[in-house]
Amino acid sequence: MITINSLNKLKQQGEKIAVLTSYDASFAKIAENAGVEVILVGDSLGMVVQGQGSTVPVTMDHMVYHTACVTRGVSKAFVIADMPFMSHASDEQALLNAARLMQEGGAQMVKLEGAAELDLIKKMTAQSIPVCGHLGLLPQSIHQLGGYHVQGKDKQDARKIFLDAEALEEAGAQLLVVECVPAELAKEISKNLKIPVIGIGAGVDVDGQVLVLYDMLGMNSDGLQPRFVKDFLAEAGSIDGAIRAYVQSVKDAAYPGREHSY
Repeated sequence: MITINSLNKLKQQGEKIAVLTSYDASFAKIAENAGVEVILVGDSLGMVVQGQGSTVPVTMDHMVYHTACVTRGVSKAFVIADMPFMSHASDEQALLNAARLMQEGGAQMVKLEGAAELDLIKKMTAQSIPVCGHLGLLPQSIHQLGGYHVQGKDKQDARKIFLDAEALEEAGAQLLVVECVPAELAKEISKNLKIPVIGIGAGVDVDGQVLVLYDMLGMNSDGLQPRFVKDFLAEAGSIDGAIRAYVQSVKDAAYPGREHSY
């Protein structure tokens, strides 16, 4: 069974970590059997499963339901569940909601966006709730950010993201996702932190990669495909083959290539 200690060991050994989103038992089982170490039950389900325009409409009940579906489908993979929009408006609410994801959903870790919740992360850690941080592009803040854009392109913004990463680790975060940031910035963050750093649109020089399942299967019905996405199904010919190809490409540091990075 994969644990946070297993993931730390992979970082120490220089072996890349393969992460993939899943939202149900069937896909989760296929992903686990194909070698995916970490399954993220992302609030991206709002867009790819529910057809919403963003992740903002996703509720705690949605997240608990889909997390439980995923954990019923796996036996070894490490499962992380997103804390959805406004699920941590207060510390008390956040602790109760995180507990739901673990108790009812079966998650082994919860993910919080941004670096404004340092005190909350400390409280969660004190209550034995493992936390994954998330910096760079924050989908729940998309209206505030004004769209889906690369973050940390100028020196001031890059410095802030770098310092936020340090602060999250110090507060107790045991894993970090960096999304849509320049590859060089992600590389420096990964080198500087002891905890594993997982990239999405953050170059190859991090400790692992995550993609949305539907994206890596080429299921972009609106025709909009982020630069970092690669369709692994086109060449593999089967879902199992596509996920295995993704895992191998991550392990070999063949994905993402320069064409997928910023």
